[in-house]
Amino acid sequence: MRLAKLIAHRGVASRREAEELIREGLVTVNGETAVVTTPADPESDVVEVRGVRLPTAPVRGYYLLNKPRGYITSRRDPQGRPGVLELVKDLPVRVETVGRLDYDTEGALLLTNDGDLAHLLTHPSSEVPKMYVAKVQGVPPKDDLLAIERGIPLEDGMTAPAKARVLEVRGDQSWVEVTVHEGRNRLIRRVMAYLGHPVIELRREKFAGISLGRLSVGEARPLADEEVAALQALVAQAPRGNRPRRTGPAGVRRG
Repeated sequence: MRLAKLIAHRGVASRREAEELIREGLVTVNGETAVVTTPADPESDVVEVRGVRLPTAPVRGYYLLNKPRGYITSRRDPQGRPGVLELVKDLPVRVETVGRLDYDTEGALLLTNDGDLAHLLTHPSSEVPKMYVAKVQGVPPKDDLLAIERGIPLEDGMTAPAKARVLEVRGDQSWVEVTVHEGRNRLIRRVMAYLGHPVIELRREKFAGISLGRLSVGEARPLADEEVAALQALVAQAPRGNRPRRTGPAGVRRG
């Protein structure tokens, strides 16, 4: 196994961070300073990071966070904006986000140290459903809702078929529920802007069938065993010919 992948699997750092530690000469294998290409046998080699031996493989952790607006999902940000992982630094295991959620969008965000499951959940072949509720300007007519269901021609290509319905109308604004199966950047905002109904507020209510429920903004909860099983069953249904190669925790797709 590649050394950086092993370090990431053990929950010490992401794969990118592990590679940086190796380049800085802070990682040894059997007492010898390692390089990025150094292989490691997790069963027999003694790997140390900053003089501390790697822990045994961590217990898998699965959590749902109700992400607030004004937080990024990356671990680091050149602009110094706060990250969602700061909200969950007291969890018993080191986790990464499953995909991303825009800075100005709140709602359901999965967190885990199970890189294989995270990679499958964010791979296009799995077609994981994501349900959003958007407060928009105006009231989309039936033709607009049908257009969303058929696909919208955006600058990066036609959107995949989706589901949409108006939940509530308040004056010249409305709440619209949209369920998509792709993970393009700012997809809901771009679709609604194309239709002439710019988004005022956006919240993701469900990801892969896991619902926010009564979870408060900024709070996280562990997934129930049946929820984890449902996620595993969902990705198992992806067409086998399109199944992605499995990766470690650092393989969590950011899409």
